[in-house]
Amino acid sequence: MTHPGLGLIPQPSTVEPRAGHVELPGDAVVWSDPELLAAARWWRRIGEDGFGATWDLRTGSPGRGGTVFALDSAQPAGGYTLDAGPERVEVRAADAAGAHAAAQTLRQLLGPAAFRRAGSGPVRVPAVRITDAPRCGWRGLLLDVARHFMPKDGVLRMIDLAAAHKLNAVQLHLTDDQGWRVEIRSRPLLTEVGGWRSGSGVGTWRAGRVDDTPHGGFYTQDDLREIVAYAAARGVTVVPEINVPGHSQAAIAAYPELGMPGASRAVLRTWGISDGVLRPTEATVAFFAGILDEVLEIFDSPVICLGGDEVPTTPWHGDPELEAHAADLGFDGVDRLHGWFVARLAEHLAERGRRAGIWDEAIDPLLPADAVVYSWRGVTQGAQALTGGWGVVLAPEQFLYLDHRAGEGPDEPVPVGFVRTVDDVYGFDPVPPPVREALDAGATGTLLGAQAQVWAEHLDSGRRVDFAAFPRLAAFAEVVWTAADRRDLADFRRRLVEHHLPRLDAAGVEYRPLAGPLPWQQRPGVAGWPRDLEAEWAATGWAGSGGWHPEDGT
Repeated sequence: MTHPGLGLIPQPSTVEPRAGHVELPGDAVVWSDPELLAAARWWRRIGEDGFGATWDLRTGSPGRGGTVFALDSAQPAGGYTLDAGPERVEVRAADAAGAHAAAQTLRQLLGPAAFRRAGSGPVRVPAVRITDAPRCGWRGLLLDVARHFMPKDGVLRMIDLAAAHKLNAVQLHLTDDQGWRVEIRSRPLLTEVGGWRSGSGVGTWRAGRVDDTPHGGFYTQDDLREIVAYAAARGVTVVPEINVPGHSQAAIAAYPELGMPGASRAVLRTWGISDGVLRPTEATVAFFAGILDEVLEIFDSPVICLGGDEVPTTPWHGDPELEAHAADLGFDGVDRLHGWFVARLAEHLAERGRRAGIWDEAIDPLLPADAVVYSWRGVTQGAQALTGGWGVVLAPEQFLYLDHRAGEGPDEPVPVGFVRTVDDVYGFDPVPPPVREALDAGATGTLLGAQAQVWAEHLDSGRRVDFAAFPRLAAFAEVVWTAADRRDLADFRRRLVEHHLPRLDAAGVEYRPLAGPLPWQQRPGVAGWPRDLEAEWAATGWAGSGGWHPEDGT
């Protein structure tokens, strides 16, 4: 385990503490291989912001002292070796990802002061040798900026926090029934009309409570390019999500011809699954293909998520045009138009060198082989997708929905979903038994990694997002980074309390205390919708919630 005095999260592969420390004076040099400059530049900024250092950044052969970022092909992909002492700090990495990870470890070694933006004093790195590499390639965080808009500075801050936990993908859920958040210059009404709503649900939609406070906002294309570049400088890829053909009421409000006859022309004010579904025709495909072409110009992510979840097909039934369309395609009913529509747009992305991401309901025989399936309904769906040959990111709501309540108490604000404590999240196995069995049986798909979700129906501010995400996101970060034989819950909790929560305090993160919400973090009188995980599993014989119970083994 990590040396008691270091308290690193996530836990590295090996840690060999030494006596003393390496002092980096204010005029030290940061030497870097040209391929690792982004990480070296970020590390120099930490020295300046937290300690007032004015380190020089240079490329070429390193001199004595300072910090060195050296390219080393012998290191594992995304991993690094960090040697602090006796005269300098040396990072060796095979790629930029490993250099970024090492820089984050260096920051943690400096303590909470390195998480503040103004300070002075000596930079003392504990003398230590660390070797490290990630367990999972995809270590993701989804931010729902559609239900409640998060201003640009809030997104940049969350990218910083994701990077601080060695996560490497931030997925932006940019469109939904309640708002369209990305500027599409060829379709300006998407933001002019779809970018705001006249009010918002308060608590669960079942309570029927809605305020009348307008809510809105969107990112310009220049905003999003800035976000993408900011993330890349920290080793994070930004994955956009344009959700189709369900969760599309905001788009339909802007362009009613996209929806079914008689559909509402208002952006939705409440939560839950709506019947605001797109009309699955070639004309609608062409409309969204044009949108995706603009999205591709903004985002460099290899994966573009198309959503595809929670699509009520009932509005399509009885429509003569759609029934004829389905028959022409050889389908036995209009329900198959769900998978067809998503697959058509996935093909559009594939032709342009990108992979489509979809939520697991959108799996269809027509889906391109290079698509990525987010398994959210459970891990069994992920195993099935692997067997089908697709890439898989595990994102099961039973473990990795961080908007779900973190405790049983009556003081939990807007208590929705299952109780998922820090310990529960830490207990998630990123290669659970059904997935392992599928891989052992010869599944041709690829397990890419896992992703934590922060849905924002009930998170109307950055403070509420902090409360939901932390410190559970720290537990998730260790799950997807650290090898199983290096993880220990008791040791993690010690490192969290003694070292990591002080870092979050210094960074201004308003996390949920382990003992429960603070008085100002509560939402008295706002109804939630608690769910009982054990009861749901028992009622479905496990299969309905993913086919795996944690007591079955990890």
